[in-house]
Amino acid sequence: MEYSVIAIGDELLIGQVTDTNSGWIARRLTPAGWRQRSVRVIGDSAEAIRGALDASLAEADVVLMTGGLGPTRDDITKQVLCDYFGGELRLDEAVARNVEAIFAKRGLTMNAPTASQAMVPTSCRVIQNHVGTAPIMWFERDGKVVVSMPGVPFEMQAAMDDSVVAELLRRFPSREAIEHRTLVVAGVAESALSLRLEEFEDLLPAEVHLAYLPDQGLIRLRLSGESPDRAWLTATMERLVCKLDELLGDAIVSHADVPLPQLLGELLAERGLTLATAESCTGGNIAHEITAIAGSSRYFTGGVVAYSNAVKRGVLGVDGDVLEAHGAVSGPVVEAMARGVRRRLGTDCAIATSGIAGPGGAVPGKPVGTVWIAASVGEKVEAECFHFPGSRERVIYRATLTALVMLIRLLRSEP
Repeated sequence: MEYSVIAIGDELLIGQVTDTNSGWIARRLTPAGWRQRSVRVIGDSAEAIRGALDASLAEADVVLMTGGLGPTRDDITKQVLCDYFGGELRLDEAVARNVEAIFAKRGLTMNAPTASQAMVPTSCRVIQNHVGTAPIMWFERDGKVVVSMPGVPFEMQAAMDDSVVAELLRRFPSREAIEHRTLVVAGVAESALSLRLEEFEDLLPAEVHLAYLPDQGLIRLRLSGESPDRAWLTATMERLVCKLDELLGDAIVSHADVPLPQLLGELLAERGLTLATAESCTGGNIAHEITAIAGSSRYFTGGVVAYSNAVKRGVLGVDGDVLEAHGAVSGPVVEAMARGVRRRLGTDCAIATSGIAGPGGAVPGKPVGTVWIAASVGEKVEAECFHFPGSRERVIYRATLTALVMLIRLLRSEP
């Protein structure tokens, strides 16, 4: 089953807000055998909305719209839909009660613009929005469906999960099974990876294709399959993943498209291990990424941002002679930082970084982008030098991802 998405809002067109709804919708509907045909991002204009509806309905039986349903004057989607499908705006008592209940729960006073949210087209079927004031509107014409939902992501997601998805699947049962399997690969260039997998791709069945999704040092390999025979498809996808395991081995970091901090956290939690970080050039970004994962307090103890040599010496116990002999950006120093923070915070594992993020700071033999990273599990410490291209932000991001990969691999190498 194919569907199209229309994301409405001037804020999307000027880059003030990024459309995340279309991606979430795809992740929600794809496992059910639905394929997203297109995404149209348009402004708050009646002409643009009508044009997007015409184009979307010409290519798909279902159109999912997000945005333009607020109580302010620039939100015109409801009126445009009323004109497009016919009927008139009338007060819906159930919506009015829902809006009043939400305002009462939040301790807010109702006003006229918010009360107007209860005015809905007579040509639609209303689905209550239990987490916001804008109603979800379901329109049907000539066997095709348009569903208008709020643009606020958590409201749209609640609407989809509460009722819209179930209703769509009932109304348009899919005859096809669609499956995706994603493997995350690190340490291999995209061109080199494609050469290693050339024969693998040549032997793929017609129902399956392989996509390469590079992202700053990581490559996501996505196997996508489609077949009316779900059992065959599942077995085929499992066989192909096993073959990729044979071909790529340790280059595979993850068999799921999950954030690296989450993957690392799961490994640490499974083994009952704790982690600390000692960061210089990454400035605490590794700790930030780790603690962005819910439940990270089970395994993450803390970190030290040892930006100056004084902190490296005084807090982490890095020997001054080592700093003098090798410089702060060196293997011996990051190894000492990892040991120092592990000892200081009493953890089982550690990550340490020291480098030149730029744009200044380069010295002979150590250009901008030079980063030394150390990972430690118990007394075992591994350190490696990397050269990351790009801006300061890019160097910090690449160093963060690489540090996480290093510790993940070290953990897996330990019995």
